[in-house]
Amino acid sequence: MSARPPQRKDPVDAIIDQWAAVRPDLDTKAMEVFGRIYRLSRTVGDRMDKAYTPYGISRGEFDVLATLRRSGEPYTLSPRQLSATLMLTTGGMTGRLDKLERADLLRRSPDPHDRRGLQVTLTEKGLNLIDQAVGAGLAVQTEALSALDAEQADQLADLLRELLAGAPESR
Repeated sequence: MSARPPQRKDPVDAIIDQWAAVRPDLDTKAMEVFGRIYRLSRTVGDRMDKAYTPYGISRGEFDVLATLRRSGEPYTLSPRQLSATLMLTTGGMTGRLDKLERADLLRRSPDPHDRRGLQVTLTEKGLNLIDQAVGAGLAVQTEALSALDAEQADQLADLLRELLAGAPESR
């Protein structure tokens, strides 16, 4: 078995070292893992926000457009379906839909199957924009993942899938 190369130190290591000095009784493995997940998510998320800026959308608005795009033709979902997929309150969803509708990226119309319901549909302009923006976001994520080789990236994806599946909210 070959020895692992020495690991680079990061800001989370400094935090763990500080806890070890003042509370050596603590098992900080979870802090190491989730501290890094949080910092990575924040860093990549900030870069993705910048990648979406030229398209005039935020990451939250990207999520709405991407959800409609992934739904396939006719790129239509109810506000309730969107809220459930994006884990947003109806109030939060309404604000995003209002802004995207004003920008002509989607339209709301009555649901022909439910007189009380609405449908949200991606417009042609919205379809073109999301097809470009998704590439910009993926480029940021791919660049961040380039620190790993393909096997490591696959292993990380598998481990995170297991961790997410075991999280209380995911069950």
